[in-house]
Formats: sequence, C-alpha cells, structure tokens
Amino acid sequence: MGSFFEGMSGYESAYWVLALIGSFTFVIIMFVTFLGMDSDVDMEADGTDFEADDGGVGFQFFTLKNLVAFFTIFGWTGLICIDNGTSNFVSLILASIAGLIMMFLTSMLFYWMNKLVQSGTLKINKAVGEIAEVYLPIGANRSKIGKIQIKVQGSLRELEALTDADEDLKTGSLVRVSEVISSEILLVEKLKQNK
Repeated sequence: MGSFFEGMSGYESAYWVLALIGSFTFVIIMFVTFLGMDSDVDMEADGTDFEADDGGVGFQFFTLKNLVAFFTIFGWTGLICIDNGTSNFVSLILASIAGLIMMFLTSMLFYWMNKLVQSGTLKINKAVGEIAEVYLPIGANRSKIGKIQIKVQGSLRELEALTDADEDLKTGSLVRVSEVISSEILLVEKLKQNK
C-alpha cells in the first residue's frame, strides 16, 4: 500500500485516503439502510443516554451518514481537481463545496425516505363515525363485550365493542362507532334500516 502513495503530494494522498475510506463506509451504510437494518439504538453509559443516528426524525444536516457522504465526495472531487492541474487551494475549495452539496442531498434523501415511512400504530379515535360489522355478538346495555370488524387507517381490524342498545347486536349486524370508551373498546350503535 505504501508503494501506491509514493510520489504523491500530501494533498493527493489525503484525498485518496478520504475517498477510499469514505466510499467503503458509504456503501456499507447505504446497504444497511436500504435493507431496513438501520434502526434506533439506545445506549447507556455512566447514566448518560445516547441515541444512534437513524437518518433523522426531521431534516438533520450533521449526521454520521452526511459526514461520510461529505468526505467521500470531498476526496473524489479533490482527486479530480488535482488530476486536472488545479492548485491545492482551489481544489480544496471545490472539494469542500462538492462535499457540502452532497451532505445537503443526503439529508434530503433521508428526510424524504423518513416521510414515506407510515406508522402502523392504530389511532383508535379515527374509528369514530365509521360503519362496522358485528363479528362476535355484543350484549345489550354493555352487558357483554363483543367484537366488530372495521376498516380504520386503510386496514380491516377486529376491535372490541360495547353498546347501550336495549337488545343484543347479533353477528352480521351493521353498526356505527359512536365513541371510544377506552384505548381498546369502542361504543357502537345499531344502524337504522331504511324501509
């Protein structure tokens, strides 16, 4: 490896080191990220909490991924400039500008990828006013918890339900969700049939 750097200036050697290490690290980070193995990691040391970089909740400029992107493009741009006979000062300026542009683009990429991720957490309040079908009979006057099938947040779910009606709601009955009783139980009322 030492023979590779023989005859190179200090700037050129530094650009090569940054370009090669940055490129290798960048490929690994992208591979891990796109496979979905990039996740939140919480660590605790001496009572201090640290949170690993996960691509950011919002737009974040100074992250590990962005710094790797900066040094990768910085190194390759510096090499191209020196190869084309640009002075060390100008190559340093151009490499820095290219690295900052890459940091910005990487920030935007991960910001928009994060915006595309949809949470699977059920927001039960969105069920209020929706029509559902009784799956397991519901006892009159809140005497027995039953289950309904309802489409909430784009997916069909089975949720527990009670009713204030004076009669049991049988399997197959159509009901409307009137309110949320608890975080897991809905209050439903039978839909009036048009004659």
